[in-house]
Amino acid sequence: MNIAELFPLQHILIDEVYQSRKRVLEVLAGLLADDQLGGQSATHIYEILIERERLGCTAIGHGIAIPHGRDSETLRPRGALIRLTEGIDFGASDNEPVNLIIGFIVPEECPEAHLMVLGSLAEHLSSPDDRDAIMQAQSPERVRNLLIEWLHDPPAADAE
Repeated sequence: MNIAELFPLQHILIDEVYQSRKRVLEVLAGLLADDQLGGQSATHIYEILIERERLGCTAIGHGIAIPHGRDSETLRPRGALIRLTEGIDFGASDNEPVNLIIGFIVPEECPEAHLMVLGSLAEHLSSPDDRDAIMQAQSPERVRNLLIEWLHDPPAADAE
């Protein structure tokens, strides 16, 4: 999987202002549907993201949510990132407002890609240093470079 293609620059929005989880998921779905080869609509992707949220909140704590899903109409993995200037209620178990949303959708037949991306993101974002790096990045290019680094070189389980 080409990580640069997974997170194109136009799918990385930093210092955005949205007032609700619903609005963030709408914008995220629009980004994920942006250049789908199958002509997928943002509405269809939004429904997939909402259905996943109904199964369980995708907020992982520390102000981060990773909405995601698999879809039979998606031809290749797609990712997007939205960083908010002010956090919103996402229903996180730690009750912290969410201000970093990393979403992705993968083809239904690629569960291994789904799990690899999800696991690597969750592990890196559990690190205070990695969280600080992505929250302080001043450009979409820097954010994407961090994502490429993390997803190309997942942390080792026995790193310490």
